[in-house]
Formats: sequence, structure tokens, C-alpha cells
Amino acid sequence: MLTIPKHYSEKQEPSSRRDHQHFSTKLHPIKKITFTRILSLEFKVMANKSIRELSAPTTENIRTGPAAEIDGNFELKPGLINMVQSNQFCGKAHEDASAHLQHFLEICSTFTISGVPRDAILLRLPFSLLGRAKQWFYATKEKNTTWVLYTTNFLAKFFPIGKTNALRGKITSFQQQHDESVPEAWERFQDYILECPHHGMKSWLLM
Repeated sequence: MLTIPKHYSEKQEPSSRRDHQHFSTKLHPIKKITFTRILSLEFKVMANKSIRELSAPTTENIRTGPAAEIDGNFELKPGLINMVQSNQFCGKAHEDASAHLQHFLEICSTFTISGVPRDAILLRLPFSLLGRAKQWFYATKEKNTTWVLYTTNFLAKFFPIGKTNALRGKITSFQQQHDESVPEAWERFQDYILECPHHGMKSWLLM
């Protein structure tokens, strides 16, 4: 007579059910009740809405403001905002991310707000961005919680290594054109250096 082991003969519960029971036993009774109530409220809200309402865009999905937290409120003067918006950065290939940050920092260096950290001021000024660049700012605001992180990631995004290598190539292979005077050639060479301030070459190599 063939004997079937007990663990084979007993009906096995589906793994999903076992996992659910295991998860449920781990929850504290109070937390379990709270979690259940939250789910119940969510389902009630969904049940009272049509498919059109559930799929319609709302302001809750619109991202605004940086992730920096400050105590209290402060006001940005309209004149300051207008100055920043006079040179907005869109993230296009021909735009200079370094020059944009330079312009932005020059404006922000003209004022201080008592009791407000510098990072909080700088990160609350997305007015200098537009289009693709502004969408990037809001999409990554949880990562860019300090000015250093923001500028590092901003330059990595909009001043990629390929652009850096191309500008370094212009510097290292620079030659005076046949119809160009020495002052004109020198000015053009300085423009290449300004376009890539992080070229990493020593001064004596640039002479």
C-alpha cells in the first residue's frame, strides 16, 4: 500500500493567502485598524467618482516649490522676480547652463533676508527656469534639497560630458584663422574658455 506523506496529502493554501496572513500578523492591532480604515475611505472615495473623474487631471498632481523646509514665511519682491525672469533657461542644447547660474547668483547676491537660510532663498526661485528645465526642477526636487545638490545635478543634466569634451577640443586645438588678427583670435580663445570654466587645464597650458 502506497503511503502519502502528510504534508502532501493536506490541502495547501495559495501562497498569496499565506503571505497576506503573515503580513497581517505582523501589524500592530492599532496600526492594522488604521490601515484598514484608510483603505476603506479610499475605496469609498473611488466608489463615489466616475471613471471620467478618476482619470481627470487635478491640481493635486501639479508639482510646485522646492523640497527645502524653512521656519516662517518670507516675501520675494516683484522687482527681484522680474530680474530673474529676464534671463530664463529652457534647457535647450544651445543654452549655456554655467552662464545662467552665474547670472542667477549675481542677482541673488544683491540681497539677504534675515533669519532665512541661503539655500531656502536660492531653491525657492525656479522663476529663472522655463519649459523643459522647469519640469526637470520639479521632477527632481525631492533629491535637490540643498543648493550644492541642485547645482551639481543641474550642470550634470544641462552641461553633459559630451558638451564639455567638445569645448575642450576647441580649446586644445585652437588656431588663429588666416583672416583674423591677433586680438580677435585672442578674444575668440577667451570665449571658448568662458564657455567651459571647468575645462580642468592649467594656465600655462592655455598660454
